[in-house]
Amino acid sequence: MVTAAAAPSPVVPAYPVHVDAQRPATLSRWLWLVKWVLAIPHYLILALLWAAFLVLSVVALVAIVVTGRYPESIFEFNVGVLRWNWRVAYYSYGALATDQYPPFTLAEVDDYPAHLRVDYPDHLSRGLALVKWWLLAIPQYIVVGLLVGGGATIVRSTTDAGWRWEGGLIAILVLVAGVILLVTGSYPRALYDLLLGLNRWVIRVAAYAGLMTDKYPPFRLDMGEHEGVSLYTGPPPAGPSGPSTGAVPAYGGPQPGYGGPPPGYGGPPPGYYGGPPPASLGPAAPPPGAPPPRATWTGGRLVAVVLGSLLALIGLGGLATGATMGFWHLFERDDGFVTSRAQDVASDGYAVVLGEVDLRGDGMPVDWPQRLFGEVRVRATATDGGDVFLGVAPAADTAAYLDGVRHHVGEGNRRLQLHDGGQLTVPPEQMRLWLADAAGPGTQSVRVDLPGGRWVAVVMAPDGSSGIDATVDVGATVPWLPWFALGALVAGLAFAVAGAAIIVVTSRRAISG
Repeated sequence: MVTAAAAPSPVVPAYPVHVDAQRPATLSRWLWLVKWVLAIPHYLILALLWAAFLVLSVVALVAIVVTGRYPESIFEFNVGVLRWNWRVAYYSYGALATDQYPPFTLAEVDDYPAHLRVDYPDHLSRGLALVKWWLLAIPQYIVVGLLVGGGATIVRSTTDAGWRWEGGLIAILVLVAGVILLVTGSYPRALYDLLLGLNRWVIRVAAYAGLMTDKYPPFRLDMGEHEGVSLYTGPPPAGPSGPSTGAVPAYGGPQPGYGGPPPGYGGPPPGYYGGPPPASLGPAAPPPGAPPPRATWTGGRLVAVVLGSLLALIGLGGLATGATMGFWHLFERDDGFVTSRAQDVASDGYAVVLGEVDLRGDGMPVDWPQRLFGEVRVRATATDGGDVFLGVAPAADTAAYLDGVRHHVGEGNRRLQLHDGGQLTVPPEQMRLWLADAAGPGTQSVRVDLPGGRWVAVVMAPDGSSGIDATVDVGATVPWLPWFALGALVAGLAFAVAGAAIIVVTSRRAISG
């Protein structure tokens, strides 16, 4: 009786982002409760490193579009940032999988139980570099959003529900692992393998979005300490002895009856991960075949490139601010006033008090607040086309006038806040508290040079009746705007050039060693 040959299990090539770790033998029951304190130095440094990662990724994008290659020194730096972040996550609340404190270095550390390596690409697609990080990666971003969520943070709800917990699947599983560790003193193997797989998925997407590879991250959960085996998986050709029979080994070694690789196949493609680490290296060793570092990032160079990146970010912010202010000055003025968007205000009370403007300038030798704003204009239009009253008055006098009267107050961008009370006894036109006022049908406008003090604009019915429904906008001449725009552009350009120079010089020195 002839037994049919078993079909080989499909084995896929390794993804060029290799994430490996060593499962801990023992863990402290209690240490994870305070790791958020112990990891603070790393969090602070990573905040700076991620800022540099962002800037250098933009530099890499330009280089890829121009040359088709990722600058080697920047590649080593960005991989180092991912590696640093992975070690901190493995130690803290990305896995809680080791009590060994993470080293302060971008380089691979053999005796640390968490490892990350990215195969350096010889060539990258210019076209993909322009679209993969913002368009092609959207499906992966959705998955990563589910995995990391708010990163186990407490955030302010956008509704009136107050505070709420926002954490992704990884945060929830880490919390479960921490509780189990606290109670039993052990870390469940299945949970450990799952967390390693989820973190591996997130890191692959981060590397892809960071332009380090053109290979799309697989929608595949590779769990466990190591990624497994990657071998040629095509159908074995018939050897001299005919079709092969019997079981096919999982990996390593030829298949029975397999006469060698197919024609033209000279071995696994570059970057294939050839299996788990050899036993001689120990489980903590990084994957074999890792190339030596192409750049040397010393502590001084790290500080320099972070400083250059921060200067570049400040410069870009200055350029954006200057360009925005220049656009407002040239194209957004209405009759000489830089004007806000019209805001709908409605109240069943007797007045709507708009946000307070503080022009006191306490301690200033010159009336700078007034000079900054220049002439101020407030406009109000009744929605139903009826009459409307608009006045500008000191905040304290307005509060006294409306004390005990039902009205609404606008505070910044928040919704109108109700101040409950009774009826209005004196119509607004009979009051003398107004610095400027206007009343009548259609659009009413007041223009005023505000002196020092705290001022508010008030919308009411001219006869003091209840019920207000109007649209309001506020504008100012802002005479300093063109000079501010010019200054921001010049300063931004200077900072950006200085930052770029520091980054270029430091990156070249990192390559030269």
